[in-house]
Amino acid sequence: MAQQTIVITGASDGIGAAAAHQLTENGHKVIVVGRSAQKTAAVARAIDAPFHVADFADLTQVRHLADELTASCPRIDVLANNAGGIFGDREVTVDGYEKTFQVNHLAPFLLTHLLLPTLIESNAKVIQTSSIGARIFGNVDIDDLQNEKKYSPQKAYGDAKLENILFTKELHRRYGAHGITAVAFHPGNIASNFAHQSKGLFRFVYNNPVTRLMLSSTQKGGAALTWLADGTPGTTWQPGEYYENKKIAKTSPQAGDMTLAQQLWDRSTILAGL
Repeated sequence: MAQQTIVITGASDGIGAAAAHQLTENGHKVIVVGRSAQKTAAVARAIDAPFHVADFADLTQVRHLADELTASCPRIDVLANNAGGIFGDREVTVDGYEKTFQVNHLAPFLLTHLLLPTLIESNAKVIQTSSIGARIFGNVDIDDLQNEKKYSPQKAYGDAKLENILFTKELHRRYGAHGITAVAFHPGNIASNFAHQSKGLFRFVYNNPVTRLMLSSTQKGGAALTWLADGTPGTTWQPGEYYENKKIAKTSPQAGDMTLAQQLWDRSTILAGL
């Protein structure tokens, strides 16, 4: 298999770190991106990879990240938009946006846009780490993307993961003919540091010693990302689709609403200052 240059965000821990190790072992050049400088450097050091630090709760840092990647990577074969999380009480970022929405959707939307020239030139694969939460909790209101009217950690997370799928479909519609192939996936319910900043059901499930026994390993979740990154679009997997367990899966009915996908794209373009 030909070596690919693969950028993985959210790679300082969890499935991102696991996939970084796996893809490096498969012979690819991996670029590690994370929020924690110490943890990101540790992962990069372990696989002898370059790394960049950016907090997606600050869009200025996302823009700097895009500049750094553009300068250092003449080619990007895979962009894995894996950074994300679920949080607690409603919190507004320095940019003025609800944190869950920004970290999970708006920041990777901005990063992808800023890297478009390189991605198009590279015929890149763009992978979105979504979640089954899109189907269970997601219900996007295009006029209330910040969940100002009705906020809960679960709804904000479900909406953001649904937005990941809508972004995937619209990215495929707009840029598929230009060589970009986009796909979204659910990595499984993974025993990681996910939800440690949240509260309620998610925090209980992911941080309780008993319930954690029912969760999958970060290695298995990372393998789902690795399968997509290693795969051939149109053969291994179909662009514009959402996958669970290496199969196209049902998700929220809203994911098939292409008018909503276009509206989300247009609103996100404005919010990201593009």
